Amino acid sequence: MSGIHPFRVLRAKPLWIANGVITGVLALLFTVFYVGANIDPVDHMEKLPVGLVNADKGAAVGGAQVNLGAQITESIRKSTAGGGGIDWKVMGEKEVKEELGEGKLYGALVVPADFTSATTALADASATGAPATGTQATGTAATGTAATRAATAGAVAAGTPARPTLTVLTNQSAGSVGSSLARAATTQAAEKASLQVGRELTARGGAGQAKLPVAARVLLADPAVVTVKDGHPLDSHSGLGLTAFYYALVLVVCGMLSANVISGQVDHALGYTHNDMGPLRLHRPLIRATRVQTLAISSTLMIGLSLLMGTLVMAGAVGLMGMDASHLPLLWLFSVCAIAVSGVGALTLLAVFGTPGMLVVTLVFIGMAVPTAGATTPIEALPGFYRFLAEFEPLRQLTGGIRSILYYDAQADAGLTRGWVMMAVGLAAAALFGFGVLGWYDRKGLHRIPVEPKVENRSVSISSDSS
Repeated sequence: MSGIHPFRVLRAKPLWIANGVITGVLALLFTVFYVGANIDPVDHMEKLPVGLVNADKGAAVGGAQVNLGAQITESIRKSTAGGGGIDWKVMGEKEVKEELGEGKLYGALVVPADFTSATTALADASATGAPATGTQATGTAATGTAATRAATAGAVAAGTPARPTLTVLTNQSAGSVGSSLARAATTQAAEKASLQVGRELTARGGAGQAKLPVAARVLLADPAVVTVKDGHPLDSHSGLGLTAFYYALVLVVCGMLSANVISGQVDHALGYTHNDMGPLRLHRPLIRATRVQTLAISSTLMIGLSLLMGTLVMAGAVGLMGMDASHLPLLWLFSVCAIAVSGVGALTLLAVFGTPGMLVVTLVFIGMAVPTAGATTPIEALPGFYRFLAEFEPLRQLTGGIRSILYYDAQADAGLTRGWVMMAVGLAAAALFGFGVLGWYDRKGLHRIPVEPKVENRSVSISSDSS
């Protein structure tokens, strides 16, 4: 025994410096990854895909065919032609429903078939003074200027035509923040379109506008009602579109933590480390194994146990907690493979980097993965560095696959194909990196416990001089 009191190690500067650097870097990195990715999604938003549908059939006005819907959609499209946060995709009603149902759109703005006819009817009725009290908007939700809402509130005049409607479709299944960003931008565009139509109606009315009642003039200045509807409704137990993210996060965490457990237990089984069970310390005889053999044993154990963990995760989420889910065999298979790939990847990092490997695993599978998963803040609203990370971070790929299974009827192009492909790429990369580096360690003689050199037994003769 040295006779030195254990607490004297606290006087050692290297102990403080080494741990300070490690914990400080971790604190800074997690702050950058989590806070930096979400601090200003509106400012970083770039080409958020939103549908723009003109179903307006037009109407004859003054002997000429007019299509106000075409004017509105063209004006919105041109307003962001030079770049912007929203990527307006002009498409038909059928196509927009399909892409909302595949998670490719965060929302949509729809101009209905009767928009022009309803607008001209409202203008004609206003000219005769009919809609002095206006009509009350109907729909899931309606917005407009305060003056218009005040002017059109109250009783509905008999025979007054309905106000034209612009419909905003949301898509919560694609992410709550992304859907909210799309809803705000789409609603703003719809309100501007209503004001644009109002200016045209006012200009067409000319001097006769001054003779109309105040309520009628206000109504014509902002004629359209903006309604908000869910473009892709989810089941009630879908966590408002977040169950896919949390389910995928569980799979990654299971793989990561299980890798840490399996790595330690394999080392104990081979006799390389002790196993502390409370006050007891267990130790097995040493079984020498190369680094490649150790990783192969750990990976085999991980793949086998993934069958158990994947089954229990799905049983807990669907059976115990009541999560809405379909395609259960596919969900089970995807869950098992996701845990296995995440676990093998974590085992590789632990084997290659040793003790610091757990820090690397935590950064790769949690620190950099959660902010770039695209589940809360959409990828299109992240800074460029985070969008780059999202291309290969495992949680984003798994979330897309699970989202496809849970919300989009397991459609291949809704994220499922990308999930399978990226899992295969990840497993191949882990195998090549892990076994390649560890094989090099073994060839260089960098064994975990150095082999003691053999000592030749030599007989030594001692002769004593006789006096």
